[in-house]
Amino acid sequence: MEKSLIVLRGLPGSGKSTVAKLFNAPICCADDYVYVNGEYMWTPQRAARAHILCQAKCESLMKKNESIIVIANTNVKARDSRAYTILAEQFGYTVFSLVVENRHGGTNDHGVTPEKLKDMEQNFSVKLT
Repeated sequence: MEKSLIVLRGLPGSGKSTVAKLFNAPICCADDYVYVNGEYMWTPQRAARAHILCQAKCESLMKKNESIIVIANTNVKARDSRAYTILAEQFGYTVFSLVVENRHGGTNDHGVTPEKLKDMEQNFSVKLT
């Protein structure tokens, strides 16, 4: 059975979560782990923990041999998704990296400042080969 790991990459507001739902597959998203009493509460400490939990969810799904798993994090730099590619190698998944562009004028739901968005945009890297 062919197993695929879809790694979505894009800036906040680009539509990663919306695109992820199109695959009708389990979604791993670090944002899911930074809510407190239903309110989005990002801090560097929560973000670090969120990524650990997101990776653990991915590993758990791989252990269950899910045929498709979607990662919906910003992954600004290709190296940001390295933990997932290591898991994919370990569990026999083919990795597909998809960049989600904000061509629809979406806005981020998490209060990321325009300055931070600009910084993320300037640091966004894509490896084509």
